[in-house]
Amino acid sequence: MTPRVAAVVPAAGSGQRMGRSTPKQFLRLDGVPILVHTLRVFEASPLIHEVCLVVPQGREKQCREELLEPYRLKKVTQTVPGGATRQDSVYRGLSTISPEAVRVVVHDGVRPFLSPELLKRVIKASERGDGAIAAVPLKDTAKYVHEDGTVDRTPDRARLYLAQTPQVFLKNVLIEAYSKAYVDGVNSTDDSALVERLGYRVRVVEGSWENIKITTADDLDLAEKIIRMRRSGKKGGKR
Repeated sequence: MTPRVAAVVPAAGSGQRMGRSTPKQFLRLDGVPILVHTLRVFEASPLIHEVCLVVPQGREKQCREELLEPYRLKKVTQTVPGGATRQDSVYRGLSTISPEAVRVVVHDGVRPFLSPELLKRVIKASERGDGAIAAVPLKDTAKYVHEDGTVDRTPDRARLYLAQTPQVFLKNVLIEAYSKAYVDGVNSTDDSALVERLGYRVRVVEGSWENIKITTADDLDLAEKIIRMRRSGKKGGKR
């Protein structure tokens, strides 16, 4: 029997950086809400058994009536209100998944270009250890900088990656990492960082430059360009 895999999709942000009154996850991309694009990947994947969707406080009913029901997203078994931070929101989602789940996928609700192939690769990589994440190699030279604004040192770019989601972990490992973070007063926007600090090994799977997180108006413009490129048959980054 295939071990049960649950997904937690944090989508509780207010979208203030977008400069619009409507939270970014509800904005439309190619005529469909951004969040629906994301959830459809999990709905179609045979590797995912259940999804917990974390939404802005007070919008649980709206999500069910405007997103889940019209688009027949039946794998979303829980719709819960988010917390003050992303970490709080993910932890609330974790607390609702079924006891039978062995692994948990965490994926940002506003990363609508996740491909089924990338999701599968990250899940499969997680089966060889404690967890796995999607990440892309850094293109530009990075600098460590002192507080006074001067350069400290230049790290080797070949070993630097930009973390994305999905991130997949053994459920007990992720719950332990979150619980310990709260005890230690640690707050992070990256799930893997909480797991790493406990000494667990996390594998890196090469992600895609198209797997963008839509946070600003510029990101939404880029997303629309990706849609147009796909329609024209042009290929983007690795998927």
